[in-house]
Amino acid sequence: MASVAVYPGSFDPVTNGHIDIIERSAKVFDKVVVAVLHNRNKVPLFSVEERVAMLEASISYIPNTEVDSFNGLLIDYIRAKNAKTIVRGLRAVSDFEYEMQAASINRKLDPDIETFFMMTNNQYSYLSSSIVKEVAKYEANVQDLVPSVVQKAIREKYSHLSE
Repeated sequence: MASVAVYPGSFDPVTNGHIDIIERSAKVFDKVVVAVLHNRNKVPLFSVEERVAMLEASISYIPNTEVDSFNGLLIDYIRAKNAKTIVRGLRAVSDFEYEMQAASINRKLDPDIETFFMMTNNQYSYLSSSIVKEVAKYEANVQDLVPSVVQKAIREKYSHLSE
């Protein structure tokens, strides 16, 4: 049976750190589903559709990946995708507490689903979508932080917001 993993996140926007985790996960699992979460607790810069499109364009060169979106509980989505693994990236110790809590509740909800943690490449340990948005809001260059399709979309988004 093929190993299927789901890498969930808001990806608002996708960063080079996310891409690093996707590339490395694709070497470990037969299929990686990158799942964009409809997070009602956040006000996103990009719509879910925009985030899915940016992810698709950014990882089209990785053959065993799929981009999707979901609402509701991650565990329900994992089951619907016939996956057994959740992939999560860890940048720093500060990520660990939240991720441990999430993994623990997911394990409680379904003991057959594992969480696979990957340490982010050191060159991306400071990088987050929030930081990218903050930097881009002030028209700073984010070229080394995000895929080119994302850089263009951020520039367009902030130029429209300032009008």
